[in-house]
Amino acid sequence: MEKVLEVKDLHVSFTTYGGEVKAVRGVSFDLHKGETLAIVGESGCGKSVTSQSIMRLIPQPPGRITQGTVLFKGKDLTKASEPEMRKIRGADISMIFQDPMTALNPTLTVGDQIMEGIIQHKKVSKAEARKQAVDMLNLVGIPSPTERLKQYPHQFSGGMRQRIVIAMALVCQPEVLIADEPTTALDVTIQAQILNLFKDIQKKTGVSIIIITHDLGVVAQVADRVAVMYAGKIVESGNRREIFYRGEHPYTKGLLNSVPRLDLEDEELVPIIGSPPDLFSPPTGCAFAARCEYAMEVCERLYPMKTRLSEEHHVDCWLQDPRAPKPIKTVISTIR
Repeated sequence: MEKVLEVKDLHVSFTTYGGEVKAVRGVSFDLHKGETLAIVGESGCGKSVTSQSIMRLIPQPPGRITQGTVLFKGKDLTKASEPEMRKIRGADISMIFQDPMTALNPTLTVGDQIMEGIIQHKKVSKAEARKQAVDMLNLVGIPSPTERLKQYPHQFSGGMRQRIVIAMALVCQPEVLIADEPTTALDVTIQAQILNLFKDIQKKTGVSIIIITHDLGVVAQVADRVAVMYAGKIVESGNRREIFYRGEHPYTKGLLNSVPRLDLEDEELVPIIGSPPDLFSPPTGCAFAARCEYAMEVCERLYPMKTRLSEEHHVDCWLQDPRAPKPIKTVISTIR
């Protein structure tokens, strides 16, 4: 499949009064045309920083990309100038942020906010921009779009505001859409509608999607491939079925075991004991070793080599070494 985005060995740090926080530590992944890649992990693991680094949206200072490349159409975005990035943001790569209310300007009408991107990137007349804005609101399922263009964000429900944010992100027909926790602030019914909307739009436009989430239910619904992230690193990646049915990293298994299952009514959820490591001084070995009941001495001293389990399935874990014991059974999840 054609690659539209390649992230290679990305490192991002933040300078603080307490020292340097190494938020992203060597992240690499590819995004193919027309697919959905989910980056999943607990809060603070570096998911959002990775996505913002692709768009070059991290504040500098205190943040900085210290190493690595982000290739889009053969161009390294880490070396692009700010004027070049302004042309790319919204037109070629768009982003949906967590809270739709803070992503919208309360003093401008919805129409003005959607039309702004069209006029800036497509250089069309205001009348043509308004027509395209109406078409986009139709696409994302906003009723009476011509009248709704004249309204302000506070006149819409949370789910409708999220649809408007999606319309703003897609109006210039980008090749890549990054959605950072797009369903966090929504109730379950609206979440399902938004996820179905993503799938419908992807079928109609062919856009490639990166979805950032901690919700494995969201991953199961929309993802083609999954990257599991922990303490600034991707520790396991593969297609959806490989991660849910043949996940091998102890952290992946811990995430799956902490999901409620309908077929086990009396079973208690199994939490992952402990806390993530301090990224002021990340461990030299596996960052999960302190929380892993199967950790060996080598886990604390050396970071594991990447083990290839199939064409798409890779895991960073010493338990995959032929010399290691095999104490963990594969978790079979009921999530579909």
